[in-house]
This record gives sequence, structure tokens and C-alpha cells, in this order.
Amino acid sequence: MIVESLNPSWWVRRWAELCPEKTAIVYEDTEITYRDLWDRVERTAAWMQSIGIESGDRVAVILENRPALVDVYLASARLGAIFVPLNWRQTAEELDYLIGHCRPRLIVRGALSEKTLHDLDFANYRPIPVVARVGSSSPLPFEIDFLQDCCALNGQHPFVTRALGPSDPEEGQVIMYTSGTTGRPKGAVLSHRKTFFNCLNADIFFDMSFHDRMLVVLPMFHSGGLFIQTCPTLYKGGTLVIHPHFEVDKAYRDIERYKVTKFLGVPTVFRSLIQANHEWRGDLSSLQVCAIGGERVTHDIILQCWEAGFPVRQIMGQTETSILLWASEQELLRKVGTVGRPVFHAEVRLADESGREVGPNEVGEIQVRGSVVMKEYWQDPEQTERAMGSGYLRTGDLAKKDEDGYFFLVDRSRDMYISGGENVYPAEVERVLRDHPDIVDAAVVGVPDEIWGEVGHAYVILAGNASLSEEDVIAWCRGKLAGYKCPRHVSYREEFPRTALGKVRKFLLAKSQATETIPLDEFSELEE
Repeated sequence: MIVESLNPSWWVRRWAELCPEKTAIVYEDTEITYRDLWDRVERTAAWMQSIGIESGDRVAVILENRPALVDVYLASARLGAIFVPLNWRQTAEELDYLIGHCRPRLIVRGALSEKTLHDLDFANYRPIPVVARVGSSSPLPFEIDFLQDCCALNGQHPFVTRALGPSDPEEGQVIMYTSGTTGRPKGAVLSHRKTFFNCLNADIFFDMSFHDRMLVVLPMFHSGGLFIQTCPTLYKGGTLVIHPHFEVDKAYRDIERYKVTKFLGVPTVFRSLIQANHEWRGDLSSLQVCAIGGERVTHDIILQCWEAGFPVRQIMGQTETSILLWASEQELLRKVGTVGRPVFHAEVRLADESGREVGPNEVGEIQVRGSVVMKEYWQDPEQTERAMGSGYLRTGDLAKKDEDGYFFLVDRSRDMYISGGENVYPAEVERVLRDHPDIVDAAVVGVPDEIWGEVGHAYVILAGNASLSEEDVIAWCRGKLAGYKCPRHVSYREEFPRTALGKVRKFLLAKSQATETIPLDEFSELEE
């Protein structure tokens, strides 16, 4: 049985029928109506089908925020293909692993990934993917022009079926990669049902309406930009104001110019807005709801946002679930330090290691089940069982809950830290460090940073009489890891404090030595 109403492309088709002249997307001063957007989706889907894309095939994009990314996302849903958004900031080594893991039949890339992709040998992948470029960058060998080819199919819709799907709500719609605790990224398979219920949750949280204008500065290759902002806005028939990346002056300008009503940012984004030059600041009176999340959120930053004219509410979640917990402005005042209560469409609990649900004011792991939970990790049954074998998804976050049901984050049971809104798993960084011939062992922890929230501090044990400077260690990571994953501080140890089972006691490392700042070129821009 086909369930068209769960498919995001169907939402756009319906709004194109009901309100064809309504603006769906604003991008670089260009407005795209819902009728125009549906035509773009149909052309893109027709082109994708003409090159052999079928239901279940993976379609990867390595793009900054732009309408073409939305076109490919919706066209993939239209055909039943699985959309795989990849981070264009990643290195050739990182992208090589991801492409080899998800095995896409099509890769659509932008100018920002051109240099990185030049280092990949596409003939080694199975299947060999079709590569299409968006924009005016130099073509790679055997590459085709995405926009030119799609325009050539204007008015042609060679579909073998009218159905938009899915036939099963649990069909995978998106594979979104999250860094792995074992050092390799895991692909969370997100179903059509999950996307739909995420939209329902965001609808409630944001008080969404047909008249909303949502400013999107967060990257759409992450859950925040795609599932918390883009999809709910299209579901409600609202307008997306899309920025290719975050710029403080441009954000202020477009909030006033387009009367933006809804906005989502990580603390790094809000700190930049608050600290901006006063001549950049415009009229923020149109803003009805802003959301803050993605990193640790302090009460101070919330108060500063309110004082600056950003009416922030707090959210907390992860790639595998999107939003899990939320708190309104009033709740943040009444329950200082809370990360909120569970979203409407999810079952969230706190449990101990034995799976027993803990009582008020007891520490437990945040676990969730229901329609917002991912289907599985792509081609990784062992990690899927480890995360979901109990019937609940284990988030790895430790929290307490008070008598009123409000959650308070205590710690992460895993080592992950968040830098500028990007998840960083130390195991991935440590694996790269251990590959250095002069490094015997490495341990990485997140430490506070005024700009990025947290950055990495690497503790290393050198081999024999080896001598490496802090700059040498950091330089080794460059090119192998995206800039935001590279450590900014380095310390040396002869040995690490360990538990009886040999696990490094990282909290003791973090306490043992003051850090010395090592500047990194990669951190000179916000998106790095």
C-alpha cells in the first residue's frame, strides 16, 4: 500500500496544486514558488531516472546549502532512492570511506568539494557512480553538468509509475552519517515515517504555520538544517530563506528584509550574532520563535539571546532521532539548567545499565523508542544491536529527571564532544594520531572554548626518543580529518591513567594539566 502523504515530495506537489504562487524558497535574492519547486523536482527526478536511478539506490550530495540540494533530496524521495548528504568540509580520506560504505549510484557535488574530490579514484568504487557538478567549478574527469542536464528534460517525465511512495513507512529515506565511537562513521538509516513524525514534533515546538519564513544557516547535511528546519517548513507550506553558509551581517539583513519568523542556531551562531557590530544589527521584531541546541547551552547564553532580541527555546537531540527534548522560554526561566521534557511524538526514559527505569533525581541514560527513532545503522548489524537491542535507542547521554519530568543533563556516557555544532568522536581522532609512526598511543578529550564551545585536547605518548612539537601533531591530523576535528591543544605523557580493565581515565587527564593554545588556520572561519 502506497502512503504518499509521508513523502516530502508529495507535500511540495500538494502545495503546488493548492498555492502555486506561494514562495517556497528564497536564495541569493531569487524567489522560487511552490509551482517552480515542483517543476524542478520533476525535472530532477526525470533526469535521475534517465541515468538509471531506481528505488533503494543511494544518491549522495556534497553540497553547501542551495536549492539544488533541496531538488535532489525531494527527487530522491519521489523515486524511492535513499538520499545521503555528506559534509563538504571533510577530507578526501574521510569521503573515500563514506562513499565506499554507502556505495551511491549518483554523486552531486558543488564547487567547495572540487579540490577534495580530485584526490578520489571513482573507478575503484562499486558501482562506479555517476558524478554531476553544480555550479561553475572545473569539471572532474567523466563528470556531467547537473543543471544543464536537468534543464534538458524540461517537460519530460518518463516515470514508470505515478506513485510517490513509500509502500512501507519504514523504507529508508535518508542515510545520515554520525561519527562512530569506534573511530569510523556510522550511517543512520532514517525512514519516511521518522521524517514525518519529526515534522509533527517541530510543528508543535516552533508553532509552525503556513505564513512562516524560516531562515536556514545550519548545514542541510545535518539533522538540524534538514529535518528540524527544511522539512517542517515545506510540510506546512512555509517559506525557506536559505543561506549557503552562516554570515552574521547577511543573517541580520535577511531577518529584517524577509520578515523571518523562525530560526535555529547552535550556541556558536548565537554568540557571533550577539557579539556582532551594532551597525549590522537590524529589526528583529518579526522573530516569533528561535531554537538553540546542538552544543551545551548555558543559562548565560540563553539570557544574552533574549536581551539581544532572539526569543530562544532550547532543544536537544541527535542524528538518530532528531529532537528528543525541548523547553519553552518560560520553562527555561522556571527550571534553570533543564534541557526540557520529551517531545510529543516519542517515548523517552532514563534507565540504568541493567535497563531498569530510574526514578526522579536518579542518574540514568537517556533512551528513546517510537516513530522518531532511526531504522538501523547502514550495513552494521552489530552496532545496530548494541544501540537498539533493548527495544530502546541508547543515546549515550546521562541525565537526571525531576519530579515534574524535566531532564537535566549530567554527562555523556560516551566521549563525544561538540565543536561549533559539529559532533566530534575522540576515537576517530585517536585512530588518526595512532597512525603516526612516532606516536604509541593517544587520548583526546573535549575542553571548553569561548568561541567553539568545545575543542579537542590531544594527550599523546611518543615512541622511544621521538620528538614531536605540538604543531607537528596537529599538522599530522590536517588533511586526514576535517578542520573542526583536529585538536587545538597537545600534551605529552609517558603513560595514561587507566581502569582495571585498561580503559583510559580521560577525566584525570583533563584535570592534570593546563592547556596551551595552538592556533589553527582551519578555525579562522565559523563553518570550520
